[in-house]
Amino acid sequence: MKSEIQNANEMEYIIFCIENVAAKLEIPAETVYAALTEKSDILDRYIIPNYEILHTQDKGYIVDDILSVMQEEGVEV
Repeated sequence: MKSEIQNANEMEYIIFCIENVAAKLEIPAETVYAALTEKSDILDRYIIPNYEILHTQDKGYIVDDILSVMQEEGVEV
């Protein structure tokens, strides 16, 4: 099920997530985006629907949470 981005704040949050996961892994943001959209549906199924909860957390928590979900689902970058 594809989630729709509702506003500019959600779009900025998604970019923030992708860029910071990429920075932590020291890989290109494009690679992270592909992992979250092409290799899995984590962006549509987890990140966007949980925006209201996750965007209130600090950067370290958000990045670690996304990496944890990726690991649980066997998504490799």
